[in-house]
Amino acid sequence: SGAALATVVGVLIEVPVMLALVRVVNRSRAWYEAGARRAGHQVL
Repeated sequence: SGAALATVVGVLIEVPVMLALVRVVNRSRAWYEAGARRAGHQVL
């Protein structure tokens, strides 16, 4: 059915996109932390 197809396709698209987003955020973590330190914020 259409709903089942939409569910499967949605998950097949959503999971790789979310994993790519996590990868980008993790790789740019040092950049954000350096900016926070320059602004005088405490970095955990």
